[in-house]
Order: sequence, then C-alpha cells, then structure tokens
Amino acid sequence: MKREIHASVKDEQLIKKRRSQMIRGAVSLFKQKGFHRTTTREIAQASGFSIGTLYEYIRTKEDVLYLVCDSIYEEVSERLSRMDLDKGTLASLKIGISHYFKVMDDMQDEVLVMYQEAKALSPEALPYVLKKELEMVGMFEQLINCCVEKGELDIGKEHQQLLAHNIFVQGQMWGFRRWALKKAFSIDDYIKLQTDLLFSGIKGYQPQV
Repeated sequence: MKREIHASVKDEQLIKKRRSQMIRGAVSLFKQKGFHRTTTREIAQASGFSIGTLYEYIRTKEDVLYLVCDSIYEEVSERLSRMDLDKGTLASLKIGISHYFKVMDDMQDEVLVMYQEAKALSPEALPYVLKKELEMVGMFEQLINCCVEKGELDIGKEHQQLLAHNIFVQGQMWGFRRWALKKAFSIDDYIKLQTDLLFSGIKGYQPQV
C-alpha cells in the first residue's frame, strides 16, 4: 500500500505545493551530496522555508526521498494513462515510448537520484516503490500484448515481457547515462534511434521452430 506521509497542515493544495518545493530542493542536494550526507535543515533551506515549516509536511528525511521516488512514478503513470492502451497498433506503441522517454528527460535529475539513493528507503517503503515500477512496466506489456492480439506483432509472452522491461530501462538510461549520451544526441534523436533499434529487432525476429 502507498505509505501515508504525515502532515500537520490540512490544506491539500498547500501540502502539494510545499512538497513539490521540497522535492526540487532535495533532488539537487541528494544529487550533489547523497541522501545520507544531506541534512533536513539543508533541505528546508533549499526548499525556501524554515526547518520548522519542513516538519509540518514530513516527519523524517526518508519521507522526502519517498516523495521523490513516488513523484517520478506518478508523473509517468499519469502521462501514460492518457494513452489508449488498448489500441493495439505499432504507432500507438511508438507514441507510448516517446511519452515515456520524454518524462525521463523532464525528470532526469529525479531518476538519477532515485537510482542512487532508493536503497536508503526502509524495508517498509521500498516494496511500494518497486511495485510502482512493475506497474509501469505492465503498462508497456499491455500495449505490446494488444499489438500481438491485433496481429501487429508476432512474439510470445516471454518476449513481450522482456520487451516491456527493455523499453523501461532504455528510457531510464537517458537519465543515468546522459553525461555521455547528450554529447551525441538530443532527446528527440535518442527517441528515434532507440525506437528504430527496438522495432528493427521486433521485425527481424523469427520464432524458432
């Protein structure tokens, strides 16, 4: 289940605003110093308010890291949910890949921090974050499976699952390999080339007899 982050403030809009500020400030600090070396006082300062105000919206530093991870998955899920997941065309699959890669570009700092620091989450919080990731992979599995059912693709269940994971990791790679990739590609170049590679592999696949 989603972990409830305690807030003493009751205004939902204000909670959303303050936590968004907190996430931006924390991401910058976690990227520079790491989760363990960053203090809650530094997070409050980077967020633009006092340490007392910070504790009106969270209880622990881990709450902030949890919010960072959760914000990535909420954004990806929200953007992918706008799509027609049951359309079953290769064009719709390509659009889904493009949407997802662009979220990874928009949130590349958050993605980097998540991969560096998610291990610091407690045993109670980590399973929820990992489950959210599998749910998003599942959205791509649904897109791929619909293409198979409509006759657009001819690949088995195991290959569908692996293809979904490949798409997911290639999107994230833009975040944690950007120091090298940005020297050669724009995000649009990256989307086109990765999609070309994925689809040439799919089209060239021949089931073994």
